[in-house]
Amino acid sequence: MIKIKCFEFNLFAENTYVLYDETKEAAIIDCGCMSAGEEKVLSDFIAAHELVPKLLLCTHLHLDHILGNAFIHRTYGLSPKAHRLEVEQIPPLDIQMKHMGLHASGDTVPVTDFLSENEPIRFGHSELAVLLVPGHSPGSLAFYSPADGFIISGDALFAGSIGRTDLWGGSYGMLISAIQDKILSLPDQTLVCPGHGPSTTVIEEKLHNPYL
Repeated sequence: MIKIKCFEFNLFAENTYVLYDETKEAAIIDCGCMSAGEEKVLSDFIAAHELVPKLLLCTHLHLDHILGNAFIHRTYGLSPKAHRLEVEQIPPLDIQMKHMGLHASGDTVPVTDFLSENEPIRFGHSELAVLLVPGHSPGSLAFYSPADGFIISGDALFAGSIGRTDLWGGSYGMLISAIQDKILSLPDQTLVCPGHGPSTTVIEEKLHNPYL
């Protein structure tokens, strides 16, 4: 059974997830650590639970979701995995930071290992399915566990809202279609773990999300 730990990091209040099972192997999703203090919070949790990080996964490559990738690479030797369209259409971290008026440290790790839809991702005794949910960004991914009934939705779907579509490669129409086809088609009680804000469920968003 996969356990889910969520951390809220950086000035964008981004959700970083650590998934792990009884083997102690772990997957880190959307590492947004922006400071030494946030890095310590994450590494202390991993050490306290004796976890062995095996994967660094990215739902997409907007800056708030990748600020900690270099730290994970330095500390655990992991390189980020994302969809190829993200690398092709989303600017590098330093350019994004300048666009947002932030200081660019230049401490980045390129994505050279690409994920594709329906590709199984395995760690320990666990498996995640990769779903392509474009619209917030061109190659946005969600990671779904049918066995444990949850989906890491990135910035596609939030509790009561959806991701913005005015950034690089965004498309409102594509996002709505992707949410309806890939996420709302899941079992009603599926737990939705978004890139920002509280978790929700598929049925809650079907009934109450004003965008859907």
